Amino acid sequence: MPLRLGQEIQTLPRAVGLTPAAALQPSCTRAEAVAALTQRMRALGLDQPEREAALLLTSASGIRAVDLIGAPDEKLGPAAYEIEAFAARRAAGEPLSRILGRRDFWSLSLAISPDVLDPRADTETVVEAALAEVAHRSAEALRLLDLGVGSGALLCSLLTEFPQATGVGVDLSERAAAVARANIGTLGLEARAKIDVGDWGDGLEGPFDLIVSNPPYIRADAITGLSREVREYDPRVALDGGADGLQAYRALAPTLVRLLEPSKGRFFVEIGEGQAEAVRAILTSGGLEVLRTRRDLAGRERVVAGRLANS
Repeated sequence: MPLRLGQEIQTLPRAVGLTPAAALQPSCTRAEAVAALTQRMRALGLDQPEREAALLLTSASGIRAVDLIGAPDEKLGPAAYEIEAFAARRAAGEPLSRILGRRDFWSLSLAISPDVLDPRADTETVVEAALAEVAHRSAEALRLLDLGVGSGALLCSLLTEFPQATGVGVDLSERAAAVARANIGTLGLEARAKIDVGDWGDGLEGPFDLIVSNPPYIRADAITGLSREVREYDPRVALDGGADGLQAYRALAPTLVRLLEPSKGRFFVEIGEGQAEAVRAILTSGGLEVLRTRRDLAGRERVVAGRLANS
C-alpha cells in the first residue's frame, strides 16, 4: 500500500532544538526540517501545513516520501539550500503547484509551467458533466476536442475515461501547447491525441462528438482583485475574458456550431460565477441549445452543457 504524505508526516518524531524561522542547514535532520517547515507553513495560514512542508522537502531534495519515515534522522546535507529556496518562494506567495511544477487533476499528475493555467478542482466539474452525459458511449471511438487546451488537463482526463476515443487540443500559445504535448506523452496518450496551435477552432475539420473548453472568463477590470496566487502566477491570456468576461463565448458559439457532430454531439464549457444566463443567451442566439448547467463543489454554476439546436 503506497504511503501518502498526509499520513506519513503524522508519524515523524517531534524535532527539538531548531528554531522554526531559522534557515535550514546541512546539519539539520529530515525530521527537524519537516517540523520547522510545518511551523513556517502554519504561520502563513495555509490549510495543510504538514503536507506542504513534506512536499517542499521531498521535491527540493529529490528524496522519496517514504524516506521521511525510514530515515528521519538522516542529515539534509547540501539539499538544505534548495529546500530553503523552495520554502522562501512559498513564503513569498508562490503557489505550491508552481514551485513543484506539477498539479494533480482528476487523479492524474500533470506538469504545469508559467505558460499555462493551473488546473484547479473547479475545472474537474467539466469532466464530471461530460461523464454524466456521455459515459454510456465510453466504448465508442469518439472524437474529442479541447479548445484552449492549456496543460491538457481536460483532454488527458477525458481520454483516460474514454479509452477508444481520439482527441485534439488547441491553444493560442505554442509554449502552452508544448506543455500539453509533454503531458500527453508522459501519460502514454500520444497515439490518440494531437495538439495544435491556433485561434479556437480555426482550420479544424469536424465533426467532434465531444467539445470541452475552459476559456478565459474574468472581466479585465476584475483581474487585479483576484487572489495573489491567480493574478500573479496564472497567465493573463488564460484569465482575461474582455470587458464583460464573455468575449470567449462569443468566439466559441460559431466554432461549436461548425464543429459539433449534429445528432449526438455535446459541448461542455466552464463559466464564471454569475455568468450562466449571459452565456446561455450567447450560445442559444448562435444556434446552440443549452441542456443544463452543473454546479461545482461550492454550489456555483460552473459548467454549461448543450448541443446543436434542433439536433
